[in-house]
Parts: sequence; C-alpha cells; structure tokens
Amino acid sequence: MGYDQSALAGKRILVTGAGRGIGRCCAVSCAQLGAEVIAVARTAADLETLAEESGGQVEAWVCDVASEELLDRVSGLERLDGLVNNAGTNRVGPMADQSAENLDAVLGLNVRAVYRIAQAAIPALRRAGGGSIVNMSSQMGHVGSPGRTLYCMSKHAVEGLTKAMAVELAEEGIRVNSVAPTFVLTPLTEPMLANPEFAEWVMGMIPAKKLASPEDVANACVYLLSDLSASTTGTSLRVDGGWTAR
Repeated sequence: MGYDQSALAGKRILVTGAGRGIGRCCAVSCAQLGAEVIAVARTAADLETLAEESGGQVEAWVCDVASEELLDRVSGLERLDGLVNNAGTNRVGPMADQSAENLDAVLGLNVRAVYRIAQAAIPALRRAGGGSIVNMSSQMGHVGSPGRTLYCMSKHAVEGLTKAMAVELAEEGIRVNSVAPTFVLTPLTEPMLANPEFAEWVMGMIPAKKLASPEDVANACVYLLSDLSASTTGTSLRVDGGWTAR
C-alpha cells in the first residue's frame, strides 16, 4: 500500500535534518511522490548519497539549520510549497544533572531553529499561494517522561508553536501541523534501544507493541504535505502506537 505516485507532483518541499533517519526518509518519500526536494543537513556525504538514492529529485543544501546562511536562502526562495521542520536533538539525564550547555543545545535546535526556519519560509510559501508546514514533534510533546525534561519541554513548545502558527497563517492558505512519533529506530535512538532494560520499558508503554518505522513517520508527513489534508491545520498527528492514549 502507498500513496499515488503523483501525490506531491509539482510541489517544492524543504526538509531539514535530511541526512539521516526520519528526515532522510521524508526526503526520499517526497521525491518518490513527485516533489522537488531541498534537503538540508550538515554532512555533505549524507546528502550526496541521498541525492543518488533519489534519482535527481533532491537539491542538497549543506547548511547548519541554526545559521543565518540557511535563513537567507530559505527566505529568498522564489516559491515553496512545503516545509518539514525535522532537525532536532536530545540530551537525556536527570533534571538535577542537566547543564546550561545542554539546555541551550536542546532549546536552540528543537525550538529556536524550528521557529526561525518556519519564519523564514513564510515569504516563499506566500509566493506559492499557500502551503504546508510540518513541525517534527514527539509523543513527548504530549506527555512527561523521566530523564527527558529538556526534550519534553522542547517538544511541548513545538506543539504550542504549531497551534499558534496554524491560527495566525490560516487565512493565507498556509497550514501548520505537527507529527508526533513514538520511539523510532534511528542513529539517534539506536544506542538507547540497545539497552535491554530501556527497550523493555519502551515496549511496555506502547499498546501496539512495536516501534514506529521511519517510513511510518514519513507517510504521516506526506499526508500533511499533500492536498489530502487540505482542511487539516493546527493538529498533531501522533504516530505512537497508542502511547499517549493511555
């Protein structure tokens, strides 16, 4: 099963954090469905292999998502139909032990960069006559979890930002939604899930008893980027196997 191969035909979509994991899968999926994809990541080698894998449908931008260079390039685009605001990070540990450096790192990438990239994309979305922004959130944007105060705080902020943006931009035809996955096996989570005790805890929290795949998350993003979700804005699509339904 899958989307019609022309589901995103004619759309220009920018994906941040596209070098690996969920972001890479989103970029590939969008390209396969007809979109012209701008893939943003810091590692040139990751983007080179992504471009090869996507058969020429991907334009690689080697940029730091927190840089002024990227903001200028995004705001200067002639048009943009979709944005997947995917780049993010985590610093796991007890609240009492978290450093100011960790606080700044998580808020800087998960909140500030998400805000500024979305802000920079608005002119290009307006020039396209509207479009769709998908902010990558997490199930942790809806619940709390031990050892994840920084991450939970940042993803709750993403959920609030998504709602506020959706209300503010609705009349311009710009839809804003979030996708909130459960744990996904990616280079970021693999070391954590290699711990049997932690993996058992995670599976015990998911009624469906399985992790989400990068493809599951990418499919949710494609839906929100496509015209299939034309009346959907200000919502969070939870790809969490039922974690937050408890």
